Amino acid sequence: MIESLLVANRGEIACRVVRTCRELGIATVAVYADPDADALHVRDADTAVRLPGTAPADTYLRGDLIVAAARAAGADAVHPGYGFLSESAEFARAVLDAGLVWVGPPPEAIAAMASKTRAKKLMAAAGVPLLAPVDPAAATGAELPLLLKAAAGGGGRGMRIVRELAVLEQRLAEAAAEARAAFGDGEVFAEPYVTGARHVEVQVLADAHGTVWALGTRDCSLQRRHQKVIEECPAPALPDALRTELAGAAVAAARAVGYRGAGTVEFLVADDGRPYFLEMNTRLQVEHPVTEEVFGLDLVALQLSVAEGAALPARPPAPRGHAVEARLCAEDPADGWAPRTGRLHALEVPGAATGNAARDEDAAAPRLRLDTGYTGGDTIGVHYDPLLAKVIAWAPTREAALRRLRAALRGARVHGPVTNRDLLVRTLGHPDIVAARLDTGFYDRHLAALTTPEPGPGARHAAVAAALADAASRYLCDGVPARLGGWRNVPSAPQSKTYGAHEVRYRATRDGFMVEAADGEAAEPSGNVRVVAVSPSRVSLEVAGVVRHFDVAVYGDEVHVSTATGAYRLLARPRFAGPGRPAEAGSLLAPLPGTVVRVADGLAEGARVSAGQPVVWLEAMKMEHRVVAPASGTLTALHAVPGRQVEVGTLLAVVTATDAPEEDPS
Repeated sequence: MIESLLVANRGEIACRVVRTCRELGIATVAVYADPDADALHVRDADTAVRLPGTAPADTYLRGDLIVAAARAAGADAVHPGYGFLSESAEFARAVLDAGLVWVGPPPEAIAAMASKTRAKKLMAAAGVPLLAPVDPAAATGAELPLLLKAAAGGGGRGMRIVRELAVLEQRLAEAAAEARAAFGDGEVFAEPYVTGARHVEVQVLADAHGTVWALGTRDCSLQRRHQKVIEECPAPALPDALRTELAGAAVAAARAVGYRGAGTVEFLVADDGRPYFLEMNTRLQVEHPVTEEVFGLDLVALQLSVAEGAALPARPPAPRGHAVEARLCAEDPADGWAPRTGRLHALEVPGAATGNAARDEDAAAPRLRLDTGYTGGDTIGVHYDPLLAKVIAWAPTREAALRRLRAALRGARVHGPVTNRDLLVRTLGHPDIVAARLDTGFYDRHLAALTTPEPGPGARHAAVAAALADAASRYLCDGVPARLGGWRNVPSAPQSKTYGAHEVRYRATRDGFMVEAADGEAAEPSGNVRVVAVSPSRVSLEVAGVVRHFDVAVYGDEVHVSTATGAYRLLARPRFAGPGRPAEAGSLLAPLPGTVVRVADGLAEGARVSAGQPVVWLEAMKMEHRVVAPASGTLTALHAVPGRQVEVGTLLAVVTATDAPEEDPS
């Protein structure tokens, strides 16, 4: 029996494992790198052990330090979570050699599936359908497009799509470098990139007594940068024969390697309905909650039970209803999915439970669940994944689950850096998603439309509410504007407040506030906007005869306004802008905080560069981001140094354009 378990991970999955252990009466040990000293998983666990350092390579990827931490804390088992060392056969062996229980598959099964190239050969021998591999050195135009993939890991890292042979060598180098940084192994392979395909996977669970469960299907086709955004169970609109084929192939894959524990077999389903094996993830998946909700299981509890030697029942529970999960991330989809960092002021999803699936055969009401590694007041750093939380909705039907999840996200309080929340809300309501027309190219086709601000006065009215709430906080007395002393800012004089591009003009009267104009358009007394009620945290406006309520939260110059139809993040513009020094023409500025991982080979001051040529690579939140030359010309300054930490706007290099006009001396 496991009495004390160390979770060799961080963030949401560490909190998830700790939660189940607490319910089972198992003591927990967290490990943490220096940036995570006050992280939620550290606060939730019974005890914690520091891993000195900042970079994952020095902390969460140091198996020797983690085994030593388990021994020091008196743990008798280790759960790897997902990512980091979860698919390291070497780490699994080290845990077992230390006399600890390994909550995962046998090291031999991990090794068999750890390299996707070896796994494909094994699956071919087991009769699982595969895509034919392509030798990058001999690739021809007829074989394009290609997908380059890291052999030793997943999560979208070390993956590149190649549509032109001219960039194949460069993309290979990029994929290998990213794979080496993420997994310690730079092996990359190529296979055909299948357009219009779906990403469908099967959850498996196996014990040491010969039982292997196939727990339905999940559709994970909605992806960005080869990383999943929205997942659901069961995968919709699949023929029953295909479901049976996928389940059979997944069980065959698990049996072929003597699998034990939880794992996932991933397939690509082409638009003609033919499935192809992608890989087997020898760990728990990020999206495992949708399977838990549909089958009424706690997969972490079952992992622990299997690790203790227990046998699974002959058959799993029958599936019931539909579940959809959305990954809430600190990133800006409108800015190339760039990660965002900073203080998370609030993270609340009203009505969401934090527990695991509780099977109630008579329940028909939709259920909400929140799995997170953050709470309000935490800081989102640059070193790790941008995932803030997973919001999961279960309902008897797919339509009801989609509707419940969309409403939950729309009503959530997510105050802090920019997130993908609005994108998730709009995606869940898109006609293709509602109709289950799913494929991995969805965001390639629709991202621009989904990130374009919705038409209408919503943002303007949010700015009006923010301005009135600000005024209320400054001179409301018992709900009535107070008389101000002094010789300026007389209450009866028009006042103005600007949030981004929205300027609001209002007037405080004896009877309350009156909005005069918003964005230059008259509001009152024309009757389009009437102030109903004002407080520092809530404003009610009558707009074209309909009363709407706005909840306002202020954090310095950052204002969050929530309504029944959406949420807005506004930045107050100072009345008098301070002096600023414009960036030099041709400056390459860091678009996000991160670490310089490399500079283009052979590049030095005085070198010639072409427009669009990658000059510097930054790593932020476990992904690489290229900074390219804005124009053809000469590199006249190079400040980027590998290993250097940079903030947004840091000057990395300067390119002087070849045809740049001479500066006017005047």
